[in-house]
Amino acid sequence: MIRSHKIDEINEKLEGKEVRLCGWVDSVRILRSVIFIVLRDRYGKVQTVISSKKPGFEEAKKLTQESCISINGLVKKRPKGQENPEMGNSSKVEIETNKLEIFNLCPALPFDIKNKNTEEETRLKHRFLDLRTQRMQKNIILRSKVTNSTIEFFDKQGFVYFETPELGKSTPEGARDFVVPSRNHKGKFYALPQSPQLFKQLSQISGFDKYIQIAKCFRDEDTRKDRQPEFTQIDVEMSFVEKEDVISITEKLMKHLFKKTLNIDLKIPFKRMTYDEAMKKYQRDDPDLRKETGEKFAFCWVIDFPAFEYSEEEKRYKSTHHPFTLPIPGEKGKLDFNEKSKSYAYDLVLNGSEIGGGSIRVHDSKIQEKIFEILKLSKKEVQEKFGFLINALNYGSPPHGGIALGMDRLVQLMAEEETIRDVIPFPKNKEARDIMLNAPSEISKQQLDELGIKLNK
Repeated sequence: MIRSHKIDEINEKLEGKEVRLCGWVDSVRILRSVIFIVLRDRYGKVQTVISSKKPGFEEAKKLTQESCISINGLVKKRPKGQENPEMGNSSKVEIETNKLEIFNLCPALPFDIKNKNTEEETRLKHRFLDLRTQRMQKNIILRSKVTNSTIEFFDKQGFVYFETPELGKSTPEGARDFVVPSRNHKGKFYALPQSPQLFKQLSQISGFDKYIQIAKCFRDEDTRKDRQPEFTQIDVEMSFVEKEDVISITEKLMKHLFKKTLNIDLKIPFKRMTYDEAMKKYQRDDPDLRKETGEKFAFCWVIDFPAFEYSEEEKRYKSTHHPFTLPIPGEKGKLDFNEKSKSYAYDLVLNGSEIGGGSIRVHDSKIQEKIFEILKLSKKEVQEKFGFLINALNYGSPPHGGIALGMDRLVQLMAEEETIRDVIPFPKNKEARDIMLNAPSEISKQQLDELGIKLNK
């Protein structure tokens, strides 16, 4: 390692010891015979001092904010009363620099990275600089802890981590797909997954009774402060379970995450209400209960959603969640449901934001076929889009259910940020563009020809 210590390891216990530190120049003050450099890495800050008697003094005069350097020096206690709490663990010491190495001088910054009110477009244009700020590093580290703690939790519960394909098939009953043209099969397209829904159901039919994935998903829809064209979800599926089992393990996950990452003890079980109760009392299916409960984090479940909703635009019924959600049957048996039926669907709501949704799934092909009839999908369309699933359901499919939790929304709320863009390392802007990469962008005529695509001007 080039460095001997991370900066947060520098404290008075190392007094008199020589260390080598690496990081970025947080600030620099040049006096006549001494230069003060505050050095920063993602762990902390420390003040370093280089005098005119040292060989690196003239080099230090060149330093600019955010230059990348290393220093060798002795750890010394600061004089009594000159401690600096802003330096965290290193508040009582400073480094007497003997050697300075400049890895990379930074030019004039395009914006003041210490200014929290910098316009978002400027921050996104230079995201690699924005990510150096204390706020963004805190958010991304929180996200990392949530990811690692999630995998840790499900591993202890005996779940199998799956990786499902990102080049799949375009299917109806959802948002617009992002499509990928095939070079080898001209005129045909893959679709990026809106969710791993079909594959995670197939994992249960395949006998893996506990599935977990931190999944990338893609939807070609307008962006909002809590929506991106590509997003991440905690994807869970289990066999031989009922609604209560999925709700219970989700609550335990939330309790684990909040304790592990924020040291907050959540009270479980969470409050529940039916969809009808939520709409009657709050006129919305994602109520914010903070004022009622007095809790910075108010969870609740909304259950018993309608299985179908009527689309005035398409003049037909559509699935409220997705067409693989099990309707609640009437007294006449499993096929006793219709357009007005409720479903075994449930949403998890936090502070007025829906952060997850799931259901008990259809595991009987006859029920699935009736759902497609209600949705007015032709047999040909069903066979083209879902034939593989209908076929798989006939091969000993177990009862199964699960949930998908929005990682971005969850971390946004945990970090108490206004938008999910501030908890995603490299997000798209409000117009769904990556203004740092300038994407989407045009491709060459050669690439278009290889794909067999002609553009309409």
